Amino acid sequence: MDLQTLTKANNERLYSTPAYKRCITEWSIADWSNALAGEVGELCNVVKKIRRGDEIDVKDAGKELADIVIYADLLASRLGLDLGDCVRDKFNEVSDRVHSSIKI
Repeated sequence: MDLQTLTKANNERLYSTPAYKRCITEWSIADWSNALAGEVGELCNVVKKIRRGDEIDVKDAGKELADIVIYADLLASRLGLDLGDCVRDKFNEVSDRVHSSIKI
């Protein structure tokens, strides 16, 4: 799956689902970033449990990572940004900084 597919599906679901209509009209950029931060917190909690040896399925971490990517994509859209472009540009910036020839 590529990020363009995610963005298209994210926006279609957002605009076609009655439960999400309020998010479009009432959520600020800060609300979207807070939702993203909440998902990062949920991932951190899963990782904490894995580290201390609780019986946690590592797929739970994968689900939280997916939530993070989904919210990051929604936030990028609300900011008028393309998440794929942002990721490519930042990856290449870091490659330049660490003198790596690996670029996207």
